[in-house]
Amino acid sequence: MEKISINPSRLEWCLNAVQIDIKHLSAELHIAPKTLEQVMDSQKVLSINQLEKIANYFKRSLLFFLEPEEVQDENIYSLQFRTINNQKPIHSPKLRAFVEQVEKQRQVYINLLEDIDEPLKADWRPNLDWNEDVKNISKNVRKWLGLSLSDSFVAIREAVENKGIMVIVSNGYTGKWQIDKNHPVRGFSLYYDVLPIIIVKKQKSKGAQAFTLIHELAHLLLHKESTIDNDEDFYSYRGSEKEANTFAGNVLIPDDLLSQIDTKELLKLEVSEYDSFLGDYKKLWCVSGRAILVRLLINKKISQAHYQNYVSFKDTIHAREANRVTTTRIPRTYRHREPVNVFGKPFVYAVFDSLHTKKITLSKASTYLDNLKISDVRRLEQYV
Repeated sequence: MEKISINPSRLEWCLNAVQIDIKHLSAELHIAPKTLEQVMDSQKVLSINQLEKIANYFKRSLLFFLEPEEVQDENIYSLQFRTINNQKPIHSPKLRAFVEQVEKQRQVYINLLEDIDEPLKADWRPNLDWNEDVKNISKNVRKWLGLSLSDSFVAIREAVENKGIMVIVSNGYTGKWQIDKNHPVRGFSLYYDVLPIIIVKKQKSKGAQAFTLIHELAHLLLHKESTIDNDEDFYSYRGSEKEANTFAGNVLIPDDLLSQIDTKELLKLEVSEYDSFLGDYKKLWCVSGRAILVRLLINKKISQAHYQNYVSFKDTIHAREANRVTTTRIPRTYRHREPVNVFGKPFVYAVFDSLHTKKITLSKASTYLDNLKISDVRRLEQYV
């Protein structure tokens, strides 16, 4: 079988992007180190099958490695991608591919809206006094969003989407719209003058997802920049992350709601009983117990010791859960609903509006909707 050569500078660029070497790539792809060394010397030693392995690993096309020019970052990655990659270098090929998919899906959405003559909202950022303190700003943003006492995550998400912001939630199924559950990234936002994007990593509780969503909204509104956040950033008390956390806490749990909690009764309990005591509030406000306790701590209703004891208790519980081996398979009964959960209702509606006005084909609609089977596209159509 004929062997081929590739542009070694492009393979080197890929290796540098994800911070691995030839030895690591050899082990990952089961290609001999000597073969890869010869590839770097521009020798014709690769089979098509081996090149496909390399291309799939780095989430690139075969053609990418055959082009003679050196890679220019600005031609591959958007300003938004480069911004978040400069903040926290993204070494995972899967996460890099995920960010690129998000940007492509945004462009799909823009094209769909143009097809159905739906104007893009250029005024998604409210006209507020941004020089006020974060607490006052969050109060005004809560009013701007129209949030009510008992909003669910779905309602909070829709309130953000209705302002002209695209929200994507990674799904709980294996697939291309997946952020590895073991990866520390919890969310990111990509700033655009029109149709900015917020990405929320699916988590165990809707309260945690809501906090991530509003935290990322803070970066768009307060800081006007693209940002990527790891788990640790949601407990930071420094700089822009502190502002984003304060903003999210006050948007979701303003003082008038927080004052409803009888802290004297709460502090009589064992730390293991806090979640049960706060259960109704957590459900009603779509927040986590930790978010409530942070707000109580900041308002000096509980001590640092009470809060830290709760955090230690929860960390112990999470560690136990992480060590459990589970073989439970996620049912696919509601596969047709996944595009709504991942891309949101506005995007799904735009797809069906374009389909009904014959701007796109049924096959294209299937592609846009997470590659649903045609039968599932029809079921989704009935569902929405």
